[in-house]
Amino acid sequence: MTSTMEAAESEQGLARVAQSLARWTEKWFPDAYVVALAGVFVVALAAFANGSSPKAVATAFGDGFWDLTTFTLQMAMVVLTGYVVATSPPVARLIDRLALVPNNPASAAGYVAFLSMAVSFLNWGLSLVFGGLLVRAIARRTDLRVDYRALGAAAFMGLGGVWALGLSSSAAQLQANAGSLPPALLKITGLLDFGTTIFTWQSLLMCAILMALTMVIAQWSAPKGEAIKTAEQLEVDLDDQPEEATPRTRPGEWLEYSRVLPILAGLMTMAWLIFQFLAKPALTVVSSLNGYLLVFLVLGLVLHGTPRKFLQAVTLAVPPTAGILVQFPLYAAMAAILTKAKGRGGITVSQHLADFFTSIGGGGAFAVVIALYTVVLGIFVPSGGGKWLVEAPYVMQSATDVHMNLGWTVQIYNVAEALPTLINPFFMLPLLAVLKLRARDLVGFTFLQFIFHLPVVLLLVWLLGMTFDYVPPILPASP
Repeated sequence: MTSTMEAAESEQGLARVAQSLARWTEKWFPDAYVVALAGVFVVALAAFANGSSPKAVATAFGDGFWDLTTFTLQMAMVVLTGYVVATSPPVARLIDRLALVPNNPASAAGYVAFLSMAVSFLNWGLSLVFGGLLVRAIARRTDLRVDYRALGAAAFMGLGGVWALGLSSSAAQLQANAGSLPPALLKITGLLDFGTTIFTWQSLLMCAILMALTMVIAQWSAPKGEAIKTAEQLEVDLDDQPEEATPRTRPGEWLEYSRVLPILAGLMTMAWLIFQFLAKPALTVVSSLNGYLLVFLVLGLVLHGTPRKFLQAVTLAVPPTAGILVQFPLYAAMAAILTKAKGRGGITVSQHLADFFTSIGGGGAFAVVIALYTVVLGIFVPSGGGKWLVEAPYVMQSATDVHMNLGWTVQIYNVAEALPTLINPFFMLPLLAVLKLRARDLVGFTFLQFIFHLPVVLLLVWLLGMTFDYVPPILPASP
């Protein structure tokens, strides 16, 4: 009895420390949009210090502001399609069945972490919603008393652990699609398909190691006994019953309630996908972001059954995309100032940064420094990958100069990009909306994951990077 009480007090003490950090962050850390907006002016000041004229900086800002319009819409659609698929009736029924698997609070946390990471490899937006609904389904069980906070943090591990190593990686998707890649970056890197980034054995091994580590930490850190805080104790309503569909009142509404059009759209998309695989290499088809989004969007339509239900789900999915829509243009402007506003001697800020990273040399030191730089910048600029456009021009130029494998350099960025999400609560927002919790309820557990992940990630990018050979960039043919 005494040992149980001491364990509970220890867990509560650790949670108190972590939640104190979360409360400090909530109190002092501004909104992510404000951070991005401030970043534009920090970059502008750096350009001025480099000798750029006000005209050069202002021109780069205005001309570059909409450079990422296509990519911005694509990333917003990643979130929207993930939400729509996760809330469809078939997936909801699957979630209810999956919720019956764990048999104790600790295994439930590890189980949720595993499933959220597995789903995140396919779509990080889907992972957030799927994980949140799975946590709610487990919490509704009357035969299992679980800590709602620990399970909520475990549901975030898809994004906090491995999302950027999967198919919806913004940087990998960007590098594989010439139409989404800014011309200046395309000249440096060429196209890098998934076979050179997320599907290398080194990247897959790193993903597997991080998944195993995350599951162990989630299970080990889950509160037990009296330390558990249930959804009921946190005053969370767990009722997920869908709203009743409004009855048809006009003949013109018949198609809105019919499955005919969704089925036809599904068949059309399936035919398109088959022809794509017949005509192109498999990796080219898989790495097409537009095709990926088409499949997920139509899949959501088919799974919801009728256009009316599908549109209701889309309406709920739009708010979580707001941050992406208003922040990515700021990242585009930052990238333009860094790469286009020339200073003394016609040198841009990005060229100076490239010279600095080049001076480090190749090998493990380069990989570790790039990873650390990405982590630090990501804490202050939570972008979900849009930040790649800010870093890529000088990071990839440096990688080319020191003959570092470009595909692995993208993966160094990707694995390091996930780490700041464990501290900065910006990307928790869609999950928090599903769980009906506050960031401070989860950050204590995610911060613990960060402490373990950081040294492991640095070790992996160093060791695995030694197994790569340098491959010169393959530039697309001029039109």
